[in-house]
Amino acid sequence: MKRTIVGVDIAKNVMQVHWVDPDSGEIVNKPVKRAAFLEYFANRRPCLVGMESCGGSQHWARRLIEMGHQVKLMPARFVKAFVTGNKNDSADARAIWMATQMPSKEVAVKTEAQQAILALHRMRQQLVKFRTMQINSLRGLLTEYGEVMGTGRPALDRAIAGVLERLSGRLPTILIDTLREQWNGLNTLDQQIAQIEHRLQVWMKEDEAARAIAAIPGVGLLTATAAVATMGHAKSFRSGREFSAWLGLVPGQTGSGGKIELLGISKRGDTYLRTLLIHGARSVIFHAKESGAWIEQLQKRRPLNVVVVALANKMARTIWAILAHQKPYEKGYVSVRPIQTVSVLR
Repeated sequence: MKRTIVGVDIAKNVMQVHWVDPDSGEIVNKPVKRAAFLEYFANRRPCLVGMESCGGSQHWARRLIEMGHQVKLMPARFVKAFVTGNKNDSADARAIWMATQMPSKEVAVKTEAQQAILALHRMRQQLVKFRTMQINSLRGLLTEYGEVMGTGRPALDRAIAGVLERLSGRLPTILIDTLREQWNGLNTLDQQIAQIEHRLQVWMKEDEAARAIAAIPGVGLLTATAAVATMGHAKSFRSGREFSAWLGLVPGQTGSGGKIELLGISKRGDTYLRTLLIHGARSVIFHAKESGAWIEQLQKRRPLNVVVVALANKMARTIWAILAHQKPYEKGYVSVRPIQTVSVLR
């Protein structure tokens, strides 16, 4: 049965739906209140619902799938090309309806457990950002009084106690006490970050897929848990190359007149997971006892950053292969295509 295509522009309070009646050809573009959104689709035959991948889209996608509808989540940059005229809810819903009919890579609909893991990653990332901002703020404020400290947390911890003691005779007590409180607040952030990492560690011990890809060199706690939660289902990607391209680890292309020029990596997809893979690849190159013959040969003819990205690309493909084929990681495994025999008729 051919499903009716419905474009939905979701928002906080009012959703805009756009679809064409298959029997009469009537074009429907109307707002639907948030409270009546699920009821609107509960009374319809199974549809193909297209939505932008944005805040709240995963929740609505899960609820619509439970009702028997098919959901296609698309990146906002793909939908933007179909917006014509002035940008408003009606035009956005029409653009989503048009984009749903175009072949494109869908964003995986994640389970609530997978979203929970990604929420932990986002909160940890925010705490790390706050900690870095706090350290830089303390160093900058103390520089105003002639106290210059080295970069990084260890340099700050070594020097700040003596700095505050020297400045206590020159500066008001209210400032010295506030600076000391801000410095002590870094320990609280450390504890919160460590607690989140402990919870991720507990989850990884219980998840077979995360444990399997954690055996890959360069894939640690953060990369393993983020990869499993971000990917959704490995079978939604046709190959490891498609997964690495989805992460933005393959060269971008530009060309005209039949001539194609390769650029740097496209940097599309999930920035967070791509960053973790690149950091993991860099750690393998600099800290591994045996980086491997493939990396050594690549380092002889390519710049360091190119080697790092190439290894991150290989790690992404290995992650997909392990999860898609449900096989353990094997060091030194060589993928060989089967030889096709051709029979000759005489």
